[in-house]
Amino acid sequence: MKKHMFAVLLLASTLNAGTAAAQPAQFNEIGVTMGHWHLISKDIEANRDLFLAMGGTLITRAGNDAVMFPGVVVNLALGDETADGGTQGTVVNHVGFIVDDVQLRIAEWRAAGVTVIPGGNNRLDQAYVETPDGVRIEILEDTTQPMPIRHEHVHLRTLESEVLKAQEWYARIFGGEKNMRNGSPVVNLPGVQMRFADDEVVQAPTRGHILDHIGFDVRDHQAFVERLEAEGITLDEPPRRSRSGGMITYITDPWGTRIEIVQRVPAAQ
Repeated sequence: MKKHMFAVLLLASTLNAGTAAAQPAQFNEIGVTMGHWHLISKDIEANRDLFLAMGGTLITRAGNDAVMFPGVVVNLALGDETADGGTQGTVVNHVGFIVDDVQLRIAEWRAAGVTVIPGGNNRLDQAYVETPDGVRIEILEDTTQPMPIRHEHVHLRTLESEVLKAQEWYARIFGGEKNMRNGSPVVNLPGVQMRFADDEVVQAPTRGHILDHIGFDVRDHQAFVERLEAEGITLDEPPRRSRSGGMITYITDPWGTRIEIVQRVPAAQ
């Protein structure tokens, strides 16, 4: 990736016209929107360059590099030897972006040094990208969208008996809309579609893997924490102020997905 630095920055500068003004999606009725993925990177520079090549905008959060896309921010934090393993085999099997033209975008990304995996059954409207440390990203196509790339989904795998329970849980806890996509259950939330599929074995929790957690932004942290407690959900840690001055806490869903709950200060929006 390093030898493609100049190509990466040039490509990012052209694509960032569509992402520079990217902001989180509007809050839903209960004050929730998609916030971030949190990667514990072994090589922040390589991951940063990959996401810039894909059209993200470089920002800084709490002193760390992050890359913003419409609908999500990818937080990059330096990991240690305890953070290992990509997304496959964990409950968050992969995450997903949607682009305006898959073949056009992957040609640009390959020119910038990004390794792209072809879609299933040689589909031209699908592809995959993996970060250097194994975070799998599905790329799908929407030719009607006005921006080159935006966040689309987080795909969870559970036992078959748990799929509908997971759909119900995410809809209830985060105020999402239950629906179906290609015969599989989903929950629509601002900035993200949570997708659910079955697996024959229990998947590993996300905590301690490269994609350590996902994050939702909330309008009113105290009110949302009270909502969680009313649902009988135990916080992983007490609410506290972040280094940027906002409020954060963590929960873990019943299947092992670690989730950060964040209220950001206005300047960080």
